[in-house]
Amino acid sequence: FVLLLVLALIQNSFPHVRANTDESRPGGLSIGEKISEIGFYQSIDIQSADPIYKSRSDYQDITVFESKHYGKILVLDGVLQLTEVDAASYNEMMVHIPMMDHISGAKNVLVIGGGDGYVLSEVLKYDSVERVDHVDLDREVIEVCKKYFSWGRAWDDKRVSLHVSDGAAFVKDSPDGFYDVVIQDSSDPFTWNDEGEIVPLPSGSLYTKEHITHIKRILSVNGVFNFQAETFQIPSDINGIVEWRRNALDIGFETVKYGTLYISSYPTGQIGFLLCRKNENESSNADVIRERYNQMISNGHVTKYYHPDLHNASFVLPLWVTETIYGDSCTK
Repeated sequence: FVLLLVLALIQNSFPHVRANTDESRPGGLSIGEKISEIGFYQSIDIQSADPIYKSRSDYQDITVFESKHYGKILVLDGVLQLTEVDAASYNEMMVHIPMMDHISGAKNVLVIGGGDGYVLSEVLKYDSVERVDHVDLDREVIEVCKKYFSWGRAWDDKRVSLHVSDGAAFVKDSPDGFYDVVIQDSSDPFTWNDEGEIVPLPSGSLYTKEHITHIKRILSVNGVFNFQAETFQIPSDINGIVEWRRNALDIGFETVKYGTLYISSYPTGQIGFLLCRKNENESSNADVIRERYNQMISNGHVTKYYHPDLHNASFVLPLWVTETIYGDSCTK
């Protein structure tokens, strides 16, 4: 999603966030998000202008606020990353779609980004997983989330190897055919400035053809790649979805499909992912998915948003979105 975060405060402002007065909420405190491209604005009430935590790492501003409804809110460089109340929506879909989809049960998994640890915690719900490499650039984000969020113990699991490094570089140096599933929980590849111009962001390197080519190379023969693919509600974002899907197909992924999910704290309430299969004919059927899910639940690993009926349903899109992403071709 492409957005600019502003802290709408009547009296005080946090120094690393642009302050703005929310005239519609006199006397209120809120975190507001404005998308200039479509003239969209939304906000979430917070309990205090003083954050629970604030710091500047080597890479970005890190802030944690307490909200009235959404619980703790993680903000990086002025961009809302997650809230405690609805973080399950995005993170469960990012993980369980590819993990359930893998035909034999993933053993080796790579998580790129996701320094908050939620994606990692969901991956660890699978007994089939023997190793998870987690790559994130900013150690301080990880340390903050260990302290302030309930899923922060994920890194203590003996199956996890944490690599504090650049995701694209890590992938480039990884061996061929090693990972069964790769999940890329990255931040936005670009944003817009006040003049309406696109501004590339560091995560853009994770959306290049070169990077996706290396992802395909390091996947096993039936490997699955899932990555954050923005919202279809913003024109520049859906243009990106079309481009990234075309690039993945050109590289050699046999199927690349856009899945959608609902999450009220993200701009427009919708975001999606691109699921890329290395082998078109090797994926779990509905019976296998339900059996795998039931086993996970019986082991005490419950979900809040994802369930088997939602697995294939997430790829059913509004007509205009389907036509924009897939054109006249079949939804390959």
